[in-house]
Amino acid sequence: MSLWLFPVLAIAASCLAFLFPELLVGQKSLIFPLLILIMLGMGMTLKVTDFISIWRLKKLIMLGVGVQFLVMPLAAWGLAKVFQLPLELLIGLVLVGSTAGGTASNVMAYLAKGNVALSVSMTLTSTILAIGALPLLTWLLLGQVIAVPTQSLFVTLLELILLPLILGMAINYVLGEKINIIQRFLPGISMLSIVWIIAIIVALNHSNLYASSLVLVFAVMLHNLIGMSAGYWVTRAMGYDSILARTLAIEVGMQNSGLSVALALKYFTPMSALPGALFSIWHNVSGAIFASYCQKRSQSVD
Repeated sequence: MSLWLFPVLAIAASCLAFLFPELLVGQKSLIFPLLILIMLGMGMTLKVTDFISIWRLKKLIMLGVGVQFLVMPLAAWGLAKVFQLPLELLIGLVLVGSTAGGTASNVMAYLAKGNVALSVSMTLTSTILAIGALPLLTWLLLGQVIAVPTQSLFVTLLELILLPLILGMAINYVLGEKINIIQRFLPGISMLSIVWIIAIIVALNHSNLYASSLVLVFAVMLHNLIGMSAGYWVTRAMGYDSILARTLAIEVGMQNSGLSVALALKYFTPMSALPGALFSIWHNVSGAIFASYCQKRSQSVD
């Protein structure tokens, strides 16, 4: 699959889903299996030694998580104030900024030729820390403490990330070079799966997109880009290479927006869930564009 097709397909699928949401709304149940398929394929490209080598990057992991929980919440609060967003949208944007890294970041790191083991390690670390950080940040920035669904977070980690990843690594270990042919097709399968997921998300949020203003859309886009830029340039400033920098850019900029939507609906109002819904669409599109650019850059260097 040509690399430039990834962002083009992502945008085209988003437009199609927006115009004809009825084609995809009924496919909501496919999001989870598609993500599991992607993580399984990703695991088939990894080895235990990849995670062992990550131990030497433990300082980088903490740096990335620190940037994520500092830059993203403050950027959310600042953008809401600058654009004079109403309280409900301020709440929603802060919830997005205060949550952990999203599982889609691992896929984008894989497609961007980043360090997948580092990305997975950061997602796991930020998710665990979010159990305490998210309530604290919402209290500091919103003046209200919310409960984090700890048990469901860990179940999601197991079902969506750890188990399929471990199974994929086991397949890689047992079959070895026999799966080389299959591995060639895994990036293409992951790309198409992500495009499919993006289309379903757009369809599910069709009414929210109609209700959103251009100011909110711009604030959400800017929020994501601030996070990605901070992740990349802080890493480069610390002397790390571009592969690690692109990994942190994706990890910091791509949030668990699904969790922020769920928390907004439970503790606040449907309107406060709108920033998370928009973020879930945009960060996949921006991630696809960034991954495509990084792939091209890696090939030109090679």
